[in-house]
Amino acid sequence: METAPDDPRRPENRLAYRAAIDRPRLVLPGGKSVAVWPVVNVEHWLIDHPMPRQILVPPTAASLLPDLANWAWHEYGMRVGFWRFLDAFASRGIRPTLSINGSVCTAYPRVAQAARDAGWEFMAHGFHQVPTHRVADEAEMIARAVEAVARFTGAPPRGWLGPGLTETLDTPDHLRAAGIAYVGDFVVDDRPCRVATRSGPLVALPYSVELNDIPLLAIQHHRADEFVERALANLDRLSQESAGDGPLGGAKVMGFAIHPYITGVPHRIGLLERLLDALIARTDVAFMQGAEILDWYLGTGDDS
Repeated sequence: METAPDDPRRPENRLAYRAAIDRPRLVLPGGKSVAVWPVVNVEHWLIDHPMPRQILVPPTAASLLPDLANWAWHEYGMRVGFWRFLDAFASRGIRPTLSINGSVCTAYPRVAQAARDAGWEFMAHGFHQVPTHRVADEAEMIARAVEAVARFTGAPPRGWLGPGLTETLDTPDHLRAAGIAYVGDFVVDDRPCRVATRSGPLVALPYSVELNDIPLLAIQHHRADEFVERALANLDRLSQESAGDGPLGGAKVMGFAIHPYITGVPHRIGLLERLLDALIARTDVAFMQGAEILDWYLGTGDDS
């Protein structure tokens, strides 16, 4: 879609450029250097739609519906992989953020209930796992997702992650009008920043497309242990910068994202457990949910 350069809906006009070295130094609670934001993504894949991801290319590369093989790949994650995640986090006393399609609350109520009972934060992730651009009425879809989470948990979600991080030019306006306060789609910084909308700013939190099992394992096809090595290397540098006196000093946020059908399988779940154990052993990090990061950031007075 072509728009005029001064169209306020364009991302570069919603998100004013701020050089990292010009931003004020922030301090996390307890003097920690890095807020670690684990995000677990649970989704509802519709069998009568093209699958959002594929592990098995169809014969002759022809797109076939129903795509049973790839639907079942995801279904395994909801039946088995999720429960490995639940145990890995619960046994270590960590409460991640749950990025959840609104329809999961009714399609997979056992999953949603377990996450709710474990104290996981619910971040709305569309209603079904369908790209935002393919939704006929975006505002209605957002309202349905927000209402589904609110009805199931007793409180509306404060955060949003677009399916596949997809947004139209109007998405931020619709999100803020629906009461959403933070969004993970603008992966542009190591700390929160503000996205302008017609109803006031959204806060963009540092979600990740690099510490994310879909691009890393399902698209780029790295060895599974690359996830742990990359996450720890990322954390080492952020912590070093945060604690230093240089222009990049001050608190940082490190998000990482996992999916039950990818990291929840038997040959990869040990990597998540290894990463969590390594993070717990450190004294420079604080595990935080998205809403906790939002409240901390708003309390700093930083308006960039």
